Amino acid sequence: MLVHIKEIVKEAEKGKYAIGAFNVHNLESILGVAQAAIRAKSPAIIQVSEGAIKYMGLKPVTHIVSTVAKNIAAHVPIALHLDHGRSFESVFECIRAGFSSVHIDASNLPIDENIALTSQVVELAHRKKVWVQGEVGAIMGGHGQITGRIEDIPIAKVEDVVNFVGKTKVDTIAAAIGTAHGVFDNEDIIIDLLREIKDKTKKPFVLHGGSGVPEEKIKNAIKEGVNIINIGTDIKVAFTSTLIKNCKDNPKETDPRKLLKPTIGAVEKVVYNSMKLFGSQNKADFQDIET
Repeated sequence: MLVHIKEIVKEAEKGKYAIGAFNVHNLESILGVAQAAIRAKSPAIIQVSEGAIKYMGLKPVTHIVSTVAKNIAAHVPIALHLDHGRSFESVFECIRAGFSSVHIDASNLPIDENIALTSQVVELAHRKKVWVQGEVGAIMGGHGQITGRIEDIPIAKVEDVVNFVGKTKVDTIAAAIGTAHGVFDNEDIIIDLLREIKDKTKKPFVLHGGSGVPEEKIKNAIKEGVNIINIGTDIKVAFTSTLIKNCKDNPKETDPRKLLKPTIGAVEKVVYNSMKLFGSQNKADFQDIET
């Protein structure tokens, strides 16, 4: 069922596991996430970027996720979240559409401007009982990028993160701690920095760039208090590689449903394995879910 993100995150905090936030791009990827959640008996966050909204349309994607959550994944909690909203206007539209959580990413701006814009979003969102994720230290790279190394990965300053959280009153915090969007050989998680941010902010921490991080480092980060882990590139790669192969293997097929159907299973596999890694498997049966 579609629930408020706070219900999922609070349970994850109590259970000391992490929730996967999975980027979707179309019906097939939404179904893949939902089927994985059912199979793993796991809560999940389905998140869409501004690009995905531009491609699918805000109302269609909102209704598709809601319908899938209520009718296909009725026995597992699913939340809908905006990933990397860049403007007040785009965040406002998602709040109006019924998202329970929005990410305002002004991390590319000077910290004072980031605080000002994020505070405006928080003021509006909290009136509507919507959670807000803020970000300090821009996460580099791009979803779907797969190269050897990425240079000059920015690292957030603890004092900036603490100042940001205190002034904006965000509900969840993302900060640059060594990861990047995409898959790169030199990604890392600076555990001491994560530990200090968690200790001084007391906020749920969102790890961006989860696709490119080795499993052991993910497990260590969860032990240190990472509550949400974003997965985007792994889904894109699984989807597109499966589709390309199926098209090559069936060059005369003209039914798009037959060509696209295997991509659902490919996304499901990635999401299911992530849920097992994050510790959210068999965690869907908690009580007092707020719909």
